[in-house]
Amino acid sequence: MITGTLINVAAVIVGGVLGLMFRSRLPERVTRTFFQAIGLFTLFLGFSMSLKTNNPLLLVFSLILGALVGSLLRLQDRMESLGNQIQKRLKLKGGQFSEGMVTAFLMFCMGSMTILGAIEEGLGNEPKLLMIKSLMDGFSSIALVAALGVGVIFSVVPLLVYQGGLTLLAAWVGEAMSSVMIDELTATGGILLIGLGITILGIKKIEVLNLIPALIFIVPLVYFFG
Repeated sequence: MITGTLINVAAVIVGGVLGLMFRSRLPERVTRTFFQAIGLFTLFLGFSMSLKTNNPLLLVFSLILGALVGSLLRLQDRMESLGNQIQKRLKLKGGQFSEGMVTAFLMFCMGSMTILGAIEEGLGNEPKLLMIKSLMDGFSSIALVAALGVGVIFSVVPLLVYQGGLTLLAAWVGEAMSSVMIDELTATGGILLIGLGITILGIKKIEVLNLIPALIFIVPLVYFFG
């Protein structure tokens, strides 16, 4: 049922291992430039996705509700704490472990291909979109690991939970998700990527994970008011 997601996980791990091999041979100025390039691309991707919305008021409302719930649940703090615990337990070096894990998870999971691919496989079709996404994520993980370190590889854990969960949800709800709903989900993910890009570039740290519940709120908002 989640074959596409499992292939995606494997691609990220393979790409991440290759990235670790390259990272040890790259000077700091190159990895810093990689980091800036990733930040700029994330901004571009976020803006292009956010323009898909046709209901900006619903998008804003979902972000407000998401921020409220995410802040109360302290999602950002919990994820960073989990990353630090993993790093200490496995005695991994590098101060960007949590940042790498969170950044990679958001980049791998906020795109429209995640949503559409999960729905495609959930409805019983061959996971063609997730196969393409796996190839893209595999190459992306090489650059991400080179810039952010081994934490990127551990993003496969939340990736498996989120993308696999979407696939199982799609299998349950069937074809209930309309194209309008998918567009609004994509636009909401785009806003989160804009926040991530701003954080990566060091302009201002935005606790993007605290906005994640917006992806849940946008669905019923579009269903009832869209």
